[in-house]
Amino acid sequence: MNKVNHQSGLTRESDSVHRTLRWLTLATLVATYLLIVLGSTVRVTESGMGCKGWPLCSGQVGPIDNIHALLEQSHRYLATIVTILICVVAVVVWRAGQRASHLRTLAVAGVGVIAVQIVLGAITVITNNAPATVALHLIVGLLFLAIVTVTAVRAFIGPEWEWDPFRNGGQLAFWSLASIFLVLISGSLVVDGGAEEACPSWPVCVGSHAQGGLIDLQLIHRAIVLIGTVLVLAYLVKVLRSSSISASQRGLSITALVLLAVQIAAGAVVAITKAPEALADIHLALAAALWSVLVADVTVGSLSGKKLAN
Repeated sequence: MNKVNHQSGLTRESDSVHRTLRWLTLATLVATYLLIVLGSTVRVTESGMGCKGWPLCSGQVGPIDNIHALLEQSHRYLATIVTILICVVAVVVWRAGQRASHLRTLAVAGVGVIAVQIVLGAITVITNNAPATVALHLIVGLLFLAIVTVTAVRAFIGPEWEWDPFRNGGQLAFWSLASIFLVLISGSLVVDGGAEEACPSWPVCVGSHAQGGLIDLQLIHRAIVLIGTVLVLAYLVKVLRSSSISASQRGLSITALVLLAVQIAAGAVVAITKAPEALADIHLALAAALWSVLVADVTVGSLSGKKLAN
């Protein structure tokens, strides 16, 4: 009887740890996505240098009476919240031992990447938003969003499933993720390079009076979007036609299809209307959502094989 009670107690404790990790990782994912979106708002409104110093805004904690300073400082405060959350996740995973061993590598990676991101954020301010540092800051931010997405998926699915990245999607899954990643980076370069209004038509560039370099930047971005769209569509169709697809992956795949369609439409509207700030921000927010959903889709697909032996 004592043995049964002991095992029951361990089971309840393990369930409690898993519930805590699910809520923590989900909160971290939501906060990280909002951080990416707020970061895009800072870029499209050219508020990156709203705060001249770092980490405080011109020596102030707040409030800030200038909209650019307010946006930039809000971004830093949200980054602080995300940092605290990912560190708490790592501590809970570490203390849980074998009960959360499937999250250990991801948790450590998350802490390491956010540390690099903080340093890059400081360098970006010190270098007055140099294009190279801004691009690198976004690259690391997207990698961090991918890590917290995978961590949340693994936390909800549990440790009993074997994980083999790209198991179901194969190389097509990898190239789909790579293409969307490049779409986001090239889109950021369009914004940072001032090429949002270079092509006032869509999908081709007709009647533009912008400098050749800005037009080239727009056309490169659109070419990457075209390639990425084809790859992502091919991957999602392959997944949806699979007889072994899980309900969760089906839902993620359909969500990704909807986001892809809306994102393309938003890109067209942004080009035709000469990139108003609100629409450009929505365009970038949709792209980040598509990236996270696609990462989750591939992760769930990689966990849809056989369960590990008990």
